[in-house]
Amino acid sequence: MQSKTNHKTGMGSHHSEKMKNDEWLTPPELHAKLGRFDLDPCAPITRPWPTADNHYTITDNGMSKEWFGRVWLNPPYGREAAQWLNRMADHGNGLALIFARTETDMFFKQVWERATAILFIRGRISFHYVDGRKAKANGGAPSCLIAYGNKEAVFLENCTLPGQFVSLREVRDAV
Repeated sequence: MQSKTNHKTGMGSHHSEKMKNDEWLTPPELHAKLGRFDLDPCAPITRPWPTADNHYTITDNGMSKEWFGRVWLNPPYGREAAQWLNRMADHGNGLALIFARTETDMFFKQVWERATAILFIRGRISFHYVDGRKAKANGGAPSCLIAYGNKEAVFLENCTLPGQFVSLREVRDAV
């Protein structure tokens, strides 16, 4: 996930001014359970582990590049997230990790109306800094994985992550 630094807000746009970092990594143990990805279009410039076979960073402007294959998306958490989710929905093949803010306009437009399935993750995720250190506190809100595409929905339904799976579309010919 990448974003311009805003020293007044953090991942959930509600943290205190003490939050000085706006670039967070998915915990490696969670990411390892999600399989291999072809592309991470908003990877941090510095990362202690790969999130996909190919990475676009903020300097590449992943929004303007071609997306291909199975995409991993941990978008900037804030107002930019909606455009990234819209692009993921258009691509139709991948997983996105976002806060489970089910009442928001973004969630209604980019998830409820366009995604194939959701896995609401049990508990709260403790993200990592770009140097690999685990943050002292969790992300401050519940998270969910959003599937775009039938194969991704089947993957989420059968993965070993604790949580609640919700199918949003009829899944056909997923294999």
